[in-house]
Amino acid sequence: MSDTKLQAIIQCAPCDREAQAQYHRRWVLIDEEGQALAQEHPALAELSTEVRFGYLVLRAPGMLRLDIPMDVLEDDEEAFESIRLEGGKTVRAVTEGDLANAWLSTYFTYPVRLMKLHPDEESPI
Repeated sequence: MSDTKLQAIIQCAPCDREAQAQYHRRWVLIDEEGQALAQEHPALAELSTEVRFGYLVLRAPGMLRLDIPMDVLEDDEEAFESIRLEGGKTVRAVTEGDLANAWLSTYFTYPVRLMKLHPDEESPI
């Protein structure tokens, strides 16, 4: 994985950093039905990600920067829910919280949630 750039959010472009397996493609953006947003969504082109000091940093035009701690582990199995990725694969994931969801919903202008895949789930290719 040494030549691969880190793509933290499945639908977003990679950031300018070498990929680390535990963070590569671990987050996904979903709509209110629990379906992953299509990678071709026009607003994704201007949503950027980077990693700084253990935080996943999101930036978008007209929005303040959003910093999300990357190493928070959810140990309550009941907090996980099933979501559908593009292609129909179902995986378990947990929301990154109300602040991240409100930030993304404001940017996209409809309900969008940021979900982190369960540690036992394989990162989608």
